[in-house]
Amino acid sequence: MKKHLVVALAYDRLCTFEFGCTVELFALERPELGVVWYDFAVCAIEPGTIRAAGGITVQAPYAPELLALADTIVIPGWRDADEAPPPALLDLLRAAHARGARLCSICSGVFVLAAAGVLDGQHATTHWRYADKLAQRHPRIRVEPDLLYVDNGQVITAAGSAAGLDMLLHLVRRDYGARIGNMVAQRLVIAPHREGGQAQFVPRPLAPNDGGRLSRLLDWLRANLALPHTVAAMAERAAMSPRTLQRQFQQATGLGPVDWLIRERIALVKELLESPEVALAQVAERSGFGSMESLRHHFRRVAGTTPGAYRKRFGLDKAD
Repeated sequence: MKKHLVVALAYDRLCTFEFGCTVELFALERPELGVVWYDFAVCAIEPGTIRAAGGITVQAPYAPELLALADTIVIPGWRDADEAPPPALLDLLRAAHARGARLCSICSGVFVLAAAGVLDGQHATTHWRYADKLAQRHPRIRVEPDLLYVDNGQVITAAGSAAGLDMLLHLVRRDYGARIGNMVAQRLVIAPHREGGQAQFVPRPLAPNDGGRLSRLLDWLRANLALPHTVAAMAERAAMSPRTLQRQFQQATGLGPVDWLIRERIALVKELLESPEVALAQVAERSGFGSMESLRHHFRRVAGTTPGAYRKRFGLDKAD
């Protein structure tokens, strides 16, 4: 298998956290995963020593011409949303996009992709405090101000700093499947999966008198996905009214209880599909979908493919 080259951009006044997340995900050797991991490189878009947030200086070993070889390019956050990116950089990004490279931005990095024109006619997100500016400056982009990340296939944009980790893990799951994505998340000691459609922030904290009831319910549901669950039954278990449960689910996860449950089940389905020992009928039963018809419907809607196609790509037994 040819190694997939990930190139991160570096520039003066570099966003240290977003850059560090990119390095952590792609630069470390991960022999325990048993897969051909990424190659990683950093290219500077301008000569000289790069100053990064926090008083750090960075010396990048490669020039912008390396972008011509990149399979994935990550823009960790642009230094100033009001500063136009260098025209030479935009030309390189357009060329990379034209040959099929994957372009990704974190936070204000979306302004670089927008200036390159590769987001015209597509959905995109950024940190909520930049959303209005992005929409006003680039009206051809359909800005999604509340989402963690938006995957258009070839161009992927993430919201604020920590949402970059969610997006980068999403890329790992796209490339290697749920099992490897979960192993990387475990090594990072972070939650393995937050859907891109989840809200960027909770509008207000859960009620102080909740007593952890919702958290306990979420843990119980994850451990019992095979069982049938209705909103009324979930509310009864959490000792809440259905209306209160709906409201608290939305506040805590950005999703209603049914949508949250479906996505948790799909995450389990992906793991089961990667094991050749589990027949498709068992996958439907163990994930709580009950029937193959229901499984196929929800899997295609959420994952954008069929269970069979997912298994063919990510199953440990490639002959399955």
